[in-house]
Amino acid sequence: MKIITLLENTARRPGLAAARGLSVYAETAAHRILFDMGPDGTFLENARALGVDLSAVDIAVLSHGHSDHGGGLAAFRAVNSKANIYLRREALGAYYAVLPGREPGYIGLPPEAEALRERFVFTGPEEALGDGLTLFSDVEDDRSLRAVAPKLQEKTGAGFRPDGFAHEQHLLIEENGRAALLAGCGHLGIVNTLRAAKRHLGRMPDVVFGGFHLFEVNPDAPETPALMDATAAALSEGNTIYYTGHCTGDWAYDRLSKTLGDRLRPMDCGASAEL
Repeated sequence: MKIITLLENTARRPGLAAARGLSVYAETAAHRILFDMGPDGTFLENARALGVDLSAVDIAVLSHGHSDHGGGLAAFRAVNSKANIYLRREALGAYYAVLPGREPGYIGLPPEAEALRERFVFTGPEEALGDGLTLFSDVEDDRSLRAVAPKLQEKTGAGFRPDGFAHEQHLLIEENGRAALLAGCGHLGIVNTLRAAKRHLGRMPDVVFGGFHLFEVNPDAPETPALMDATAAALSEGNTIYYTGHCTGDWAYDRLSKTLGDRLRPMDCGASAEL
């Protein structure tokens, strides 16, 4: 099994471009998988530079319905005519960033996503795709183990309401006794997400690629020490290696690295792992 970050907020390697978003490629003996497509077509350029042939992808997954993960849907369609795209039906909702004193900003999928409807496969709480691939969205929301994100909202006929993240899903990949978890943002908390992954796997995954959505945590807020201590303690269990970035935030990364050491690694463009 091979996993490569095609796109993330940071590119430290020459020849790779960064953009705020995420796209990850995974390869097993049976499948070529694309997990998220970033905000635009930048992930295509990086894939070429990294020697990844996206026309060979046979399974595509959209982790949730935000544009920084699905804005590149049309770009993917232009280079790949065969892969089904697995997503939650709720990912087609109207998602906004709502801040006091500002006009709500649309952050949902772009209108051109409609052109791919014939390739969409809508997923349930748990979907076994075969060959060791499992999608799951049944994450229990223990709010003490995730950062609050009040600006993330969904627009309905009755107005705006807090996003419950029913549109978010995660991918487990198992091969030759090894397991990887791909998590786009982990809006419901990386610890809650890992608990669900462990429930499906029967153990912790060997490696995780994903955002922890801690970038807006206020270090001085009274609830922050408890959240960060609980997160660090939970991640330190076992021997899982974590590649993270995107929405994790520099402060949170540095804070977690004090506990996890070299088990916490940057998920910047080109970061890779082989299991």
